Amino acid sequence: MENLNAEQKSAATAPMGYNLVIASAGTGKTSTIVGRIAHLLHSGISPKQILLLTFTNKASAEMIERVAKMFGEKIAKQIEAGTFHAVAYRYLKEHFKISLKQPRELKILFKSIAERRIYTNKSSTPPYSPQYLYDTYSLYLNAQKNQTFEQWLTQKSPEQAIYLPIYEGIFDEFIALKHSYGYADYNDLLLMYKEEMTKQASPYVEILCDEYQDTNPLQDSLINAINAPSLFCVGDYDQSIYAFNGADISIISNFTQKYSQAKVFTLKKNYRSSYPILDLANKVIQKNERIYNKSLEVVKTGNYPLPKLLIYDELFLQYQEIAKKIATSNYNPDDIAVIFRNNSSADGCEASLREMGIPSKRRGGISFFDTKEVALMLDICSLVYNPKDMMAHIHTLSYGNGIGNSIAKDIYEALNILGENNAKNGLLKPNHTIKPYTSRSQNTQLGLFDDFFSLQSSARFDEYLPKDFTSHPILSHPKLTKDGAIFLGKFYQMYSQIHLINTPIKLLWSIFKSEFFTYIAEILCKERSKNKDGTINETKRVEAMEKIERKITLLDNLAKNYDNIGRFLNAMILGSNEASQGNGVNLLSVHASKGLEFRDVYIVDLMDGRFPNRKLISKGGSLEEERRLFYVAITRAKENLYLSYAKKDALKNIDYQASIFLYEAEMIKNQ
Repeated sequence: MENLNAEQKSAATAPMGYNLVIASAGTGKTSTIVGRIAHLLHSGISPKQILLLTFTNKASAEMIERVAKMFGEKIAKQIEAGTFHAVAYRYLKEHFKISLKQPRELKILFKSIAERRIYTNKSSTPPYSPQYLYDTYSLYLNAQKNQTFEQWLTQKSPEQAIYLPIYEGIFDEFIALKHSYGYADYNDLLLMYKEEMTKQASPYVEILCDEYQDTNPLQDSLINAINAPSLFCVGDYDQSIYAFNGADISIISNFTQKYSQAKVFTLKKNYRSSYPILDLANKVIQKNERIYNKSLEVVKTGNYPLPKLLIYDELFLQYQEIAKKIATSNYNPDDIAVIFRNNSSADGCEASLREMGIPSKRRGGISFFDTKEVALMLDICSLVYNPKDMMAHIHTLSYGNGIGNSIAKDIYEALNILGENNAKNGLLKPNHTIKPYTSRSQNTQLGLFDDFFSLQSSARFDEYLPKDFTSHPILSHPKLTKDGAIFLGKFYQMYSQIHLINTPIKLLWSIFKSEFFTYIAEILCKERSKNKDGTINETKRVEAMEKIERKITLLDNLAKNYDNIGRFLNAMILGSNEASQGNGVNLLSVHASKGLEFRDVYIVDLMDGRFPNRKLISKGGSLEEERRLFYVAITRAKENLYLSYAKKDALKNIDYQASIFLYEAEMIKNQ
């Protein structure tokens, strides 16, 4: 407690009940939360009766590590801590048999169902694509307040109401299929955990909730379901930036109405940013409604430069000149961030930094875990660990020439039949007396499809296959080609060599060295090194292979902390949004920059239309949320802040006007 200032200590030692702490950027909210946990433990509350909910697992790990330094690791590890999803998953995994899947995996399954639907009654507005429908339903689950999907969609997009019977039929089939395989996505975790919590008395005396401003209605209803007698919620309404994901700023703003006995504490001392940076941030954010009164005080002393406005005549000239500035700054690249609102901005920055020979790492674009080679590696680990993982089989087998998702699904189902409900046995020890592919008739909504298989000889590819795999029953699929059969032969060889491995590191390297993975890696490298005329750039091909090897090395480093494949896979899924690779200048979307701080910050493309993003505003966003995003970006800077915009995009022949935020910050005077 001696390390806390008076405001932080007052909040940390508040009486049990409903406490809200308004903690603006850089005011020491982490220290306050750790102080609160210390106070609870000193008060005699068992660590098992404390629930810490954070926005990232990294944040909870750091807090628990600080608690461990005071009370010892044994006590600290008894505190239930992590994101809403991680906490829910740990509980459900202990009590139920579920297989957690990422959205990218389940979207393939969802698409295979949705694409079979036929829309006979179409309005002038077309039905949603499968991917958009999946995302819309996910938003509904997170953002709705006691509404049916029909009520919510009719209110949000009345022109889509005509398609509701078909949409609901798709979801019914999708949910049933997920249930039959024990699959769960992130939304399922919260819904299932919430249901379980309503059936029992609260196991917790107090819930501590970090980043409370980004809580969505589903998460809020989960807190209600747990029904702990004491809440300690910490957040900042000026940093609520996840409305697109269902976050509802009214949850933090209505805290005192919901809990009549609530106490509100405000942390005013900013330890991160210099006065000029904080002054600029305050000028802009004051344009938004003030929900709880607050005025920040700068603790940092010294002569720090004013934020600088960088104006460029052309878009890509902006990226190139910023790269040059970074190259001559002589600062550690790890302590420099380039923050962007749109992914296209990051592409230009990344290319310009690379041209200058400056290393960079990127978050907010394609995740490390979403790259094809990493996703494939984890899929193979998953199907080894759980032979019933249909999606892992489909993803892996669909790489085969002429196979694709549909035939891959047929093959998995055939393996399951041949192995009598065990795909592993179906591959390695098939029952040759069973017919692997059956004719099937399926009546789908508004469409009737009959697929009849005319089975082929399973021996027709034997001369191209490993001896142990010749005449395997799955080779009788009528649409299988010679290349597809050879691909399956490589899969069989790899699987027969790795299926008994039970440690993550050994499994990863055995997969990486296999002919099967090498074959797919070479395909990916060729795709990534093609010239415009279709020829292969050999230098780029070699570089692409080196990048794949680096990614597998990084995955191997992550695996060192786990001695169990299941735990490793769970950690990779739950932590996939928090990973970044390598060293160098940080290229970050505003959302990815949240919670971080850097000596130097460049905020690029501050043009009206791009930041604020007028397109997203027109689709249901708001200028207030864009302003909060700008505030978050500014307050990542500790000493040097650069605000940058370009007057023109020469390639697209677009002229730009400066962002309204530059006027609000008084960096540009109103004309």
